[in-house]
Amino acid sequence: MTSLRDESLGAVDASGPRVGVLALQGDFREHARILGELGARVTLVRRPGDLEGIEGLVIPGGESSVMDKLARAFGLAEPLRERIRDGLHVYGTCAGLIMLADTLLDAIAGQESFGGLDVVVRRNAFGSQNQSFETDLEIPVLGERPLRAVFIRGPVVESVGPKATPIATLADGRVVAVEQGGLLGTSFHPEINGDTRFHEYFLSKLRSA
Repeated sequence: MTSLRDESLGAVDASGPRVGVLALQGDFREHARILGELGARVTLVRRPGDLEGIEGLVIPGGESSVMDKLARAFGLAEPLRERIRDGLHVYGTCAGLIMLADTLLDAIAGQESFGGLDVVVRRNAFGSQNQSFETDLEIPVLGERPLRAVFIRGPVVESVGPKATPIATLADGRVVAVEQGGLLGTSFHPEINGDTRFHEYFLSKLRSA
């Protein structure tokens, strides 16, 4: 397996939970750095063998269609679907939320997701990159202090099935964060605002499991 140390991203706590970060494309290094600083043993996941021994996985932001193509090309897509069905804890941010959604409303031709979250998601719901924005969100599972959320060409959850639970909404009621058992998804990028509470929350779910 490719370790965090192997990728020159720093040392990690040898006693922490082993967490993979999907490293096919996107801002995976920021997630790896934060998880390592929080005590996780981080594995960068690019091949099916990298899934061995991990207790959880983070799917970063990026281009969901490219992630899909690369995951299939590297033979990773189906093994990852099986691990999710078997109960792997996964946190998806932005494109990662798209990859976890059971249903995509505006997928490009042939695009597939890994699935697992009982939600319907619309890609690029907030426009182009120059329409990126920040806003404060009330997220009770993270405590009383609002979280400053950064949206960059983010998706939105159009509907939430009975298995999933919304945990954050915009002022207009649109759902931008959900959880379902060991699965967690956000439309925004908590890895770039200096607030690590979502990563801490994900690790706490891993440890309690």
